[in-house]
Amino acid sequence: MAVAGKLLVIACGALAREIQWLKKTNHWNNLDIQCLDAELHNRPEQIPKQLEKVIQQRQGQYQRLYVAYGDCGTGGGIDRVIARWGVERLPGAHCYEVFATPTQFQALADEEPGTFYLTDFLVRHFERLVMEGLKINTYPQLRDDYFGHYTRVVYLAQTKDDALLDAAGAAARALGLAFDVRYTGLGDLAHQLEEQIIRIPSDNGVAHAAH
Repeated sequence: MAVAGKLLVIACGALAREIQWLKKTNHWNNLDIQCLDAELHNRPEQIPKQLEKVIQQRQGQYQRLYVAYGDCGTGGGIDRVIARWGVERLPGAHCYEVFATPTQFQALADEEPGTFYLTDFLVRHFERLVMEGLKINTYPQLRDDYFGHYTRVVYLAQTKDDALLDAAGAAARALGLAFDVRYTGLGDLAHQLEEQIIRIPSDNGVAHAAH
């Protein structure tokens, strides 16, 4: 039986910290979070299947489900899944666009198409997800295979943290790329989740107010 007035956000693990922070800060007690493994970033073709499994399990348990993913390299695979289940997702191609906002992200892409983007999460887990996940540590020659057509790293920073800034710069050096940083905060993420909170009817049929 669906829990009245409850929203489940099915999210990429790369957004878990930010969504948890928004939930706590805004007192969104009617929001639950279930995350898929962020390592799926390296295997995007597997995301739609994993996502559909969770939606199928959770359908009917919540007033609403919402998917905190962009397209994320699935070539429309996520959109096909959510269309079958009548679920919405974050707008845009990926979380970089959500954090940077579409206008700023498009400007960055136009400025330099060969840009590799980092977020706070990816900086924290760069060694595991990039260097180890792509086996660059084991086979250094793979670095140029993967990143030979990139020219720079842009760190889209959610927080002003000197340690993360230093680590992002080190990541750019490890990839042999120029480095730039743009402070984005949470970009459109807060707004998109707030819109979902507002749309959840409470037990008396009145929509919840965002805090």
